[in-house]
Order: sequence, then structure tokens, then C-alpha cells
Amino acid sequence: MRIVKMRIAATAIALTAVLRAQPPAEARPSTETPADAGVRAQPPVAPRPSTAAAIVKQRSAAVVMQESLARQRFSLAKQAGEAEMGGFFVLPPPARMGATVAASAAAAADCDPLPASEVDALVQKSAKKEEIDADLLRGVIQQESAFHPCAVSPKGAMGLMQLMPDTASQFGVPNPFDPADNVEAGAAFLKQLLVRYGGDLTLALGAYNAGPGKVDAAAGVPKIPETEEYIKRVLSTLPIKK
Repeated sequence: MRIVKMRIAATAIALTAVLRAQPPAEARPSTETPADAGVRAQPPVAPRPSTAAAIVKQRSAAVVMQESLARQRFSLAKQAGEAEMGGFFVLPPPARMGATVAASAAAAADCDPLPASEVDALVQKSAKKEEIDADLLRGVIQQESAFHPCAVSPKGAMGLMQLMPDTASQFGVPNPFDPADNVEAGAAFLKQLLVRYGGDLTLALGAYNAGPGKVDAAAGVPKIPETEEYIKRVLSTLPIKK
């Protein structure tokens, strides 16, 4: 029995020595051929969807993203309007002397301007409804947003005619970025100002830009460089009447 135990112990010692002498698994030379390794390294290729299905999926995702951005813009603009109880339709001052108000308003817009045909249709419809001059309405839109329906000013003015959140609520506009709703409300407000100031175009435009409160307080056009420049630029868009 003792001899058997000694043989078993010797065998175990020899086996241990052999195992210790072998290099670790990761250090052992591989028996794989380069071709085998290349095949093993390549991940399985997933089936590609059809081109048409991929395009539809991308377009759907783009629409969802645009709707989400519009909701975010409206929320941010509303918060800005509540935080700053300033005048109506206020735009940031031009970045440099001589810069147009429209360029300043449209600088942050991430959408294309409306085609001229769509602008003309909106202008004619709202101008006829409010009985105001179509060229005047078009000139205001040009200076407010440069025809960008998604334009948002730092103070929260939104859309083609740069409606402030309170003004949008006043005229029942659910989505200020909807071109038709925006122009309709802007035209109604412009008509309101024309009536308020007895048809005086200069005062009405001054109130549209700086707010009626500032025009009333100044008993005329307020001495605000942006507002004075705004009035000049809108008037310059009107055709000369013979």
C-alpha cells in the first residue's frame, strides 16, 4: 500500500512539473491558418433593408424631429416671453450698422424661406380679410423674418411675422410656426395698430416693432435706432404711388 501511494505521489509530481513547464494558453503558438483567423474575425453580416424602406424610415424620422423642434421652439419662446414683459414684436438689434432687421431675425432660422408664390397667396388672403395694403404686409414680413417661417428672435418672437407668445394667444394662434395662422394674426394686429393710430403708417410700424406702450409713452416714434431703421426699411419696400 505504501508503495502504491508513493507511485501516485511521484506521478502527481511529474504531472505538475509538466504542466508548469507548458506556456500559458494565450502564449502557445496558434495552429490556425491566416485564412481561418480571417473568417473567425469577421462578424456576421446583417441583412440590409431595401433602399425604398430605408428612405421611408429616414423621412419619417425627419418629420418627427421637425415636429419636436417646433414644439421646443414654441416652449422656449413662450418662456422667454413670460420672462421679459416687453413690447410686442421686438427683434434683436442689427449685428452691425447697416445690417437689415430681416437678416438679424433670420440668422438663427434653420429652415428655408417660403417660396414667393406661397408668400403672395398668404399676403393676398390676409390683406384682403383685414383690408390693409398687401405691399405693406409683405414688407413687414420681409423685415420681421425674411420669409423664414421658423424664425425665432432672442426675445421669443416667432414665425413669419414674429408673434410674441402673448400676441399669439390673444389672436388664438395654436402654432405660431404655421405660416397661414401666423400671417393671419400678424395682419390682424397690424390692422389694429393702424386703427389705433388713425392710419398713421409710421406710428403703426413703430408700435409693431417696439410695442404700442413705447409709442404712446413717446407720443410718437420712440428714439430707438432699431425701430427707426425698421420703419425706414419697411417703407422703402412700398411702391411709390403716383
